Amino acid sequence: MYDPAQLRTFLAVAQTLSFTRAARRLGVRQSTVSQHVRRLEDATGRQLFTRDTHRVDLTVDGEAMLGFARTILAAHERAAAFFTGTRLRGRLRFGVSEDFVLTRLPEILESFRHDHPEVELELTVELSGTLQQRLAAGRLDLVLAKRRTGDTHGELVRQDTLAWIGAPQLRIDPDRPVPLILFPPPGITRARALEVLEEHGRSWRIACTSTSLSGLIAAAHAGLGVMVHSRGLIPPGLAPLPARAGLPELGGVDFVLSHGRRRDGAHEAADALATAILAGGDRLIRGVGTTAPIRGSRSARPRA
Repeated sequence: MYDPAQLRTFLAVAQTLSFTRAARRLGVRQSTVSQHVRRLEDATGRQLFTRDTHRVDLTVDGEAMLGFARTILAAHERAAAFFTGTRLRGRLRFGVSEDFVLTRLPEILESFRHDHPEVELELTVELSGTLQQRLAAGRLDLVLAKRRTGDTHGELVRQDTLAWIGAPQLRIDPDRPVPLILFPPPGITRARALEVLEEHGRSWRIACTSTSLSGLIAAAHAGLGVMVHSRGLIPPGLAPLPARAGLPELGGVDFVLSHGRRRDGAHEAADALATAILAGGDRLIRGVGTTAPIRGSRSARPRA
């Protein structure tokens, strides 16, 4: 009933929220993307996206289709692998940025290992900049990491906006330097935070530096300062600062897959894992949950 090609196109649009970016990801024309979505909507009898000249969003039925599409495509891939007799083997060195520690990426990796038990998966969790350096040096085969919006390297998985976040009780004093909780260089969010504060003439100080996301989160929970983080991946217990806090806009961030040098025995496994991640890209997000926006009042504690 549902064409796998149309389902792959649907997932690409759902994850990029753009017919143009989905077309680039899939290597087809935008008209093909529109045709696939229209045919899938005809097959379901439901509208899966709302769209205008500026924005694409999933409908409630579109959200429901995400799970069905992943399940159907996974079954399709397993059947194809079984009947073609292809079994992937070799060592796959996969690097992932700290951002995805709290997402459902482990589910994607677990399914991959189940489907390809003879692949030796070696996982490295590091800063995005460090992962890209290791990829360029030939020490990794595939990387899932951040890039600045506007950069062109890598294959887009999903886009998000950056936000200033902190403990819900945190108050920012506009007359004092902004206390920052940062990854060390070459952290992308670190560089962006310092750039926008310098551009807007805001003074700042380093309140905490850690190579570990858990260390940064602990410092933020303690009220030591503010972090820059993807809005879709905000950790539990932290919240975005409201606009009245007076901090400048940070812009967007892309999450991309980058392939390394084609090693024998690794490139097919890297392609298979990349396909699995692209198919499940909507799971690489965490809702804000029960957190509430941080108030901008200067009278409460803790105050930074």
